[in-house]
Amino acid sequence: MKRKKRKRWLYISIGLITIVCIVNVVVSFYFYDLAVERNVKDFLQGNEDLEVSAEAMDTFTKGDWRDWVREQNFETWKMETFDGLTLKGYFLEAKEPTAKTVVFAHGYLGRATDMGLFGQHYYDELGYNMLIFDMRGHGDSEGDYIGFGWHDRIDLIDWTNKVIEYLGPETEIVLHGLSMGGATVAMASGEELPSNVKAIVSDSPYTSVYDLFDYQMERMFHLPDFPILPTTSLVTKWKADYSFQEASALDQVKKAEVPILYIHGEADTFVPTRMSKKLFENTKSDAYYVTYPDSNHGESVVLHEEAYYEELDKFLKKYVTE
Repeated sequence: MKRKKRKRWLYISIGLITIVCIVNVVVSFYFYDLAVERNVKDFLQGNEDLEVSAEAMDTFTKGDWRDWVREQNFETWKMETFDGLTLKGYFLEAKEPTAKTVVFAHGYLGRATDMGLFGQHYYDELGYNMLIFDMRGHGDSEGDYIGFGWHDRIDLIDWTNKVIEYLGPETEIVLHGLSMGGATVAMASGEELPSNVKAIVSDSPYTSVYDLFDYQMERMFHLPDFPILPTTSLVTKWKADYSFQEASALDQVKKAEVPILYIHGEADTFVPTRMSKKLFENTKSDAYYVTYPDSNHGESVVLHEEAYYEELDKFLKKYVTE
């Protein structure tokens, strides 16, 4: 009798474990589709963590920089990635010949032209050439998944080499990224970069994809990271060939050789400010860390425009030839 009871409980336990495992796998595929697969991200609509001030929203959506981007005569570039995708980029040569070039990396669900917000300053005030590009899974570039910076770091280096090939070996390059783009340039810092890359600007980056999703899962869904996030990472490794754990800006900056300026809003609730601070504290190369009060995700350049560009210009003057 006792043996039958034990067997029954064993079968029940196995059944429950099986159900939990199946549910976990189903939920992991759901989260992959939700966050990583290229599709419409309705879940971000109404997200309080992405709410910005009226001033910032007005600048982001109707700012003069948008007209400026439309008025420029960008040259369309194409590039094939290491895994066979075709990406679209847009190059703008400076008004006066120069060796200075900035290569931008945009944020999650963004596109190349978004970086015109920063590009106008580099172009008009600093006299830089500039390259903007649609990251894989965004805009007019191919890709059925979002790389969150990991594969994009290699794409960024390939774009950089394309600029060097076009402009010649004397060109000096700055990598400037925002949000996911900020993480991308930080991830690229740990690779063997061309010597032409003189400085990196990382605005509102996260430490790793795992850390970001861990934070967002609790914040948005009130769920713990285990067991869903490790399984979603396995799904991502299978479908997109990278895991959340390996996609680590933190591990990469520990190998950095190029100076990095980190910028973050102190009121950022989408990518917490502590992440960029941790990156700064672990960066092997020369590193600088600037935060701005009352600024949510990506708002610093609007709400503290003068101070933002003063810090940026001061940093660039240290490492890029006048």
